[in-house]
Formats: sequence, structure tokens, C-alpha cells
Amino acid sequence: MKKYKGSYFSYFLMYMFYYLSMALFSGLISVYLMDKGYSASNVSFVVSSSFILSMITQPFIGNLCDNYDKKMVNGLLLMLSAVVGIIFIFMNNIYLIAIAYSIVLSILNGVNPIVERMAVVSKHNYGLIRIWGTIGYATGSQISGLIYRYISPSAMYIFFAGTIILCVAGILGTKDAKEAENKPKEKTSMKDVLFTKKLLYYLIIVCIFYGITNVNSIYLPAMYQHNGLSVSQATTVIFAATMMELPIILFSRFYMNKIGNKQLLSCAFILLIVQFMTYAYIPNVMIQIAVTLLTKSIATMAFIMINMKVVATIIDESHQNTALSIVSTFKSFSSILFQLIAGYLIDLYSYQYFYMVLFICAIVGLILCISYRIPDGNKHRLFD
Repeated sequence: MKKYKGSYFSYFLMYMFYYLSMALFSGLISVYLMDKGYSASNVSFVVSSSFILSMITQPFIGNLCDNYDKKMVNGLLLMLSAVVGIIFIFMNNIYLIAIAYSIVLSILNGVNPIVERMAVVSKHNYGLIRIWGTIGYATGSQISGLIYRYISPSAMYIFFAGTIILCVAGILGTKDAKEAENKPKEKTSMKDVLFTKKLLYYLIIVCIFYGITNVNSIYLPAMYQHNGLSVSQATTVIFAATMMELPIILFSRFYMNKIGNKQLLSCAFILLIVQFMTYAYIPNVMIQIAVTLLTKSIATMAFIMINMKVVATIIDESHQNTALSIVSTFKSFSSILFQLIAGYLIDLYSYQYFYMVLFICAIVGLILCISYRIPDGNKHRLFD
């Protein structure tokens, strides 16, 4: 047991099965619900509901982790999500579906920033841990398509519960190395963290980035299905795109610690501009696939690391779990707004029109990044 505590294997379990679980539960939600007869606006209602609940719960999860044992807090919450994930199978009423889906997603979203930080403060290299998150999500995306097609759609949620248990086993075995475990806990409040000028400006950038990338993740498989691909072919594209994160993660120490926060944020939005411009104005599905591979997961993975660096730059260490959860709260808030709009854009107009709106939003985000006055943050060396 002593050898397991803080071992690389414990971080492998945590990351591999946290992200595999996420892909199993939410990766095909638009296809799952549409195949049950619901419309795109129904899908947006369900997903928006999950972000509403996430917006309420995430700051409290972060605050609990700053004030109590974060491993026990996260472990108990994830076990609850496994139970509700099984219940989700039996929900047929759209409102009950929304409630069950929201509980699970609010837990997964709330735990996410804490899991990311646990990797940063471990004794292991962040990149060598984080690759398992990428492999886990990519594997989950591929497996979900196979389960959906060859077993049953409901079976995805049984597999989800099993992988959550493995994730919890990993979390309980982790051990911090870059911050004192026995340091007295300083009680923190959310308002002390929230009302920071640089954080408030950054939260606007966060809202735009996560608003447009979350709706893209929800509807991208459905867009490819609309353009002629099967569900398994669409999930294969997502799998391949997710695997493109690996070099971004493995070589993070060579650029994350050397390029300033503003430049990193701007690069992430440039990738989104290229991606959404392609979906909106170039109808060739092969070109769309190529651009998906080269931009989608690279931008979102880079932003996960950039987010930790930005928070470490503008918030003191004792408040960072709370700050990361506040960021996740605003991520959920923006996702609510974009989800509500997205379903109606697709139902009333087209996927092309939907992506044109995302393209414009990405341009606005880039302008805000260029105008952001923030230190480069390179002194923190988070990714060594």
C-alpha cells in the first residue's frame, strides 16, 4: 500500500478512467437523445440544465477541497455520480433525463479542475500523467461508438459506472509533493477570490472559450452524422483528434514555461478561428476532418494547461482550488447561454450557420486576449 501511495500507477488510474468515464457519459449525448426522438433544442435543454447545476455546485466543490481532504471529497462525489449514471438509463421523461444528466455532469465538471491540479502538484512530470487523460478520453470516445452500435446505447452508462470506480481507486492513491500536505488549512471564501480585477477580465475570456468549445463538442458528432458519416465513423474522427493532444502534453515543458500567458491564450483562439471558419464556409467533409484533427483537441488541451498557469499567475496558492472552481463555474454559465442558442440555431437554420456564429465569437475572444494585461507567468514553472 505504501508503494501505491503517490505512485505513477495511481495517477494513471485517476486520469485514464476519469476522462474515459467523461467520454462514455457525455460524448454521444446528442446522438443518444436524438435517436430516442428528441430534437436538437431538447438536447440543448438537457445539456444546459447540467451546466446550470454545475454553475451552482462547482465553487462549493472547490471550496470544500481547499478546506478539507480533497481526495475524500472527490472520491465520494464520483461514487455518487456512478450511482446516478446507472439511474440515467431508466429515465425516459425529458425532465428526469435532464435531472440525472445534470447531477452526473455537475460532479464531473466540479471534480475536473481539482484532478488537473493534483497532477500539477504531484512528484511526477505533468505531461507523463496527463497523456493518460488524453488516451482515456480518446479510448472512451471510440469505445462508446462501439458499445452504442454493437451492444446497446444504455450499456454505455453501465461501463461508465465501472470506470468511475477505477478512477476513485486512483484518486485515493495520489499524494501531493509540490505543496505541503500537513500545512494548516486556511479557511477561504469565494468572494475573496472572485473580486480580483485580473480574474474578472480573465473570466470573460473563459466564458467565450468554453462556451463555443463546449457546444462544438456536443454537436460535432451530430454534424458529421448529418454530413454523411456513421456514428462509429464520427467517433473515430473524435478519437483521432483527441490523440493529437499527446505531443501538446508531452512537450508542454518546452513551451508552457517559456511563452507568456497572453501569447498562449491568443494561440488557442486562433486555432478556434481556423476550426469554425472551416466548418462554416468549407462544406467538404474531408477538409473538415483534417481541420478537426489539427485544431479541435489541441486548442482545448492547451487551454486546460493555460488555465492553470493563468490562475497560478494571478491568484495565491492557498486559494487556487477555489479560483479554478470559479473558472469552471463561469465555464458552465457560458455553456448554458451557448447551449440555449445552439439548439435553436441548428433547428431553425443549419449547422453551417451555427458554426458561423462560433467563428465570430472566436474572433471576439482573440481581441480580448490581445488586450489582456497579465504577467507572462513563466516564473511558476508548473510543467517541469
